[in-house]
Amino acid sequence: MQALILAAGSGSRLGKHTKENTKCMVKLNHKRLIDYILEILNHRKIKKLIIVVGYQKENLMNHVGTQYKNIKIEYIENPIYDKTNNIYSLFLAKDKLAQDDTILLESDLIFEEKILKRLLEDKRKSLAVVDKYQIWMDGTSVILDANDNILSFVTKGLFNFKDIDQYYKTVNIYKFSKEFSRKIYIPFLEAYSKAMGDNEYYESVLRVLTLLGDIELKALRLNGEKWYEIDDIQDKKNAEIIFAPSGKKKLDLIQSHYGGYWRFPNLKDFCYLVTPYFPPQKMQEEIKTHFYELLSQYPSGQEIQKLLAGKLFGIGVGNIVVGNGAAEIIRYLSTVIEGTVGLPFPTFNEYPECLGADRIVQFTPSNKDFSYSLKDMIELSKKCDNLLLINPDNPSGNFISKNDLLMLANELLRSGKNFILDESFVDFSSKGEEESLLTQTVLDRYPNLVIIKSISKSYGIPGLRLGILATSNTKIISAIQEKMPIWNINSLGEFFLQIIGKYLKEYKEGCIKLSEERNRFYKKLQNISFLRVIPSQANYFLVHVIDRFSARELTELLLFKYNIYVKDLTGKKGFEEHECIRISVRNSDDNTLMINALQQISERS
Repeated sequence: MQALILAAGSGSRLGKHTKENTKCMVKLNHKRLIDYILEILNHRKIKKLIIVVGYQKENLMNHVGTQYKNIKIEYIENPIYDKTNNIYSLFLAKDKLAQDDTILLESDLIFEEKILKRLLEDKRKSLAVVDKYQIWMDGTSVILDANDNILSFVTKGLFNFKDIDQYYKTVNIYKFSKEFSRKIYIPFLEAYSKAMGDNEYYESVLRVLTLLGDIELKALRLNGEKWYEIDDIQDKKNAEIIFAPSGKKKLDLIQSHYGGYWRFPNLKDFCYLVTPYFPPQKMQEEIKTHFYELLSQYPSGQEIQKLLAGKLFGIGVGNIVVGNGAAEIIRYLSTVIEGTVGLPFPTFNEYPECLGADRIVQFTPSNKDFSYSLKDMIELSKKCDNLLLINPDNPSGNFISKNDLLMLANELLRSGKNFILDESFVDFSSKGEEESLLTQTVLDRYPNLVIIKSISKSYGIPGLRLGILATSNTKIISAIQEKMPIWNINSLGEFFLQIIGKYLKEYKEGCIKLSEERNRFYKKLQNISFLRVIPSQANYFLVHVIDRFSARELTELLLFKYNIYVKDLTGKKGFEEHECIRISVRNSDDNTLMINALQQISERS
């Protein structure tokens, strides 16, 4: 068995990374792509490697040489690499292809060794490695039957997103038997090149072959094995996360993204806080139906957004503003509210970052659960000009009842102080929206009350970026309104607000499901010996790591070994003497996956 790598192209989409080198010389986590491939080939006992070179060939040839450990290396030059595509590179190597069974690879790949192990151990003589189509993939796909026969190759021009459930992406790793190459592939390669020219792809020949019916080439379906194709700088960044050499490196890279984890479909995100039980499928389909109209037209201005959000919460249009997520509202509010702000710690970082440390009067509970009461908040309010409370609190999950909150609002009203209440997670409490102060009656009674709510978190739509602020204090409303651009909400967010009223029953049912699943998850987490879980009324738990690991070590281990991402609270203000993580509540299957991972860690430690 020999290997053949096509490495003649310039890889211009990688910009500065390929200015002086071809793609396989690009470094990924400080190691070149070609070095990853060479190590795998050598470990799988490949004795001969042919590399088709072109762009910046000297750098590649000088780096690799003619021998890598037990692999003898030969080169074939494509002198017109800038005028041809990879079909010509393979055409130049056809004589080598005919000499032995061959592993054919493209040079811009990084992949796990077990992919090649499976390919070599599979008794079928000729195989195309394929993977179920995922959101990050691009390029040629195939359609298979139940027996791994390739029914058709689907090029970019023929790709139909409605059919993605049928598609498998070609990984650009193939095994060709010598007989398949000599008798079938090479003759068709020669004929296709003559007829269609040299600016084509070698997979085009395979597409033609599938039209002939039963051929030797079958599909090898991957089953979760990791691989990535590096075409541009975003691919490079994504691949560095997927193939990070350590938990520390992977966590650092993941944290720097602050989201966008749809690029990593196998990652289980227990860090960010989103309900798994809303929106329902019917609502998703309604949004999809009108997607093009929403995409192609401007959204309404703020007045319409306020009308829609006011209708949802039963709040007058003059008492509400809609933000691009709660984060936008928090930033504007911090510039409108004057004086010091009392704030329990640990807390959601957005508040202290926007307000500034010099304005914050900090209260940190002395107990191990970071819990506090109405009495604590009244005492804190005596030391500041405004009081800010997240209820349920983030990350502690601490909860103060509606009756106590109204008593607190009364106390602050008497003392002439603003009460800022973040209710982003209150719908997940055991009594749900019954515990909310977000009503017109309450706002009218307490003009000092300012309520913030993240619709993104509560309603499971963080990608739409929606949040609201409600108060009967028209001075605050006007000041924030003046700071907002005309179009701060996109059309998808506006349409969500327009149709949400039809789905409120499903939303309430989803909150109940979340509450029930939270209780089940809590009981399971309590059985993990090295964790102490604090009860919560939100869709997350604050968890003390009490044995075996630091919080950072456990976070890195879960991410590196199990692809599970939790919130590491190391270094967060208020946790200076504590090892804590925050775990969100997802659906039953995902939560069970988390429990199984923690149990395995417990058994192995």
